[in-house]
Amino acid sequence: MRAIEFQEYGAPEVLKVVRADIPEPGPGQVTVDAAYVGVNFADLKARTEGYRVPSLPFRPGLEVSGRIRAVGDGVQGLRPGQEVAALVDGGAYAEVVVADAVTVFPLPEGLDLRTAATLPTVVPTAYALLHEVGRLRAGETVLVQGAAGGIGTVAGQLARAAGAGAVYGVVSSSAKAEHALRHGYDEVFTGDSFAADVRRATGGKGVDLVLDPVGGDTLRRGLDALAVFGRLVSFGNASGAEPWHVGQPELYARGRSVGGFSILGLAQSAPEALRALADRAFRTVSDGTVSLPVTAEFPLADAAEAHRLMGGRTSTGKLLLRVAE
Repeated sequence: MRAIEFQEYGAPEVLKVVRADIPEPGPGQVTVDAAYVGVNFADLKARTEGYRVPSLPFRPGLEVSGRIRAVGDGVQGLRPGQEVAALVDGGAYAEVVVADAVTVFPLPEGLDLRTAATLPTVVPTAYALLHEVGRLRAGETVLVQGAAGGIGTVAGQLARAAGAGAVYGVVSSSAKAEHALRHGYDEVFTGDSFAADVRRATGGKGVDLVLDPVGGDTLRRGLDALAVFGRLVSFGNASGAEPWHVGQPELYARGRSVGGFSILGLAQSAPEALRALADRAFRTVSDGTVSLPVTAEFPLADAAEAHRLMGGRTSTGKLLLRVAE
């Protein structure tokens, strides 16, 4: 079979097409004949920084859609030929992908394989950020960093569907702002002055909930944008900044709180909780509450081109690799 691997860290050119043996599922696993693979920023961090890379060579990819090829011992409720989406801890850039059965999700009726590949990381993450960790209530205001990306696109729609009083976004360009405004956002800010923009938009109050995948100084400014009793949920460190501890001065005086979320962490620590979360989140797609546009699609062999597009910070929505010919 074909797969995409890198043997050294670096630019997109380190991604190479290789030939590999077709894997067999172990106990509690299935193999999936891949149709589409989702491209995520974590794949770029793996390639450039070694993020979550145990050893080289490494095959990136966290999410895949396709049909089950084979089922390992002890697996129940899944069968060969069944259409599924799966969350994996690396290895999805391949024609056949091994996945733990607990993170393999049969597709809801009417959901096609192309759409399914956009779901495993993005939709459950956005749902958890707003509802499980952020505890959004109707009428509250929300600020989302990276509002034009995959998670941002979904979060805007979910917040609107939940009855948010106002949904604000932060993006890096006017083109991205236009995308976000089509997907649930009331107002979108560009640049580093978003905390002041939020104060202006809310009459000085601030927002009730901030979702932040950037970290560093952006997270600090997000705290400054919070209202009294506001919550900030951190779900990444795209800035690469050194972690810092949020303590008494930032939180106590105005009753603010900070939470965190990682879908890969949840998959490892509480897979049954992930399955329940994914079930709730996927229903928002099948019932039409949420749509996640695929804005670019590349053949598997052109994975480097997909990385160049995402790395250029001009992409919106979701990027896919097409595996099945």
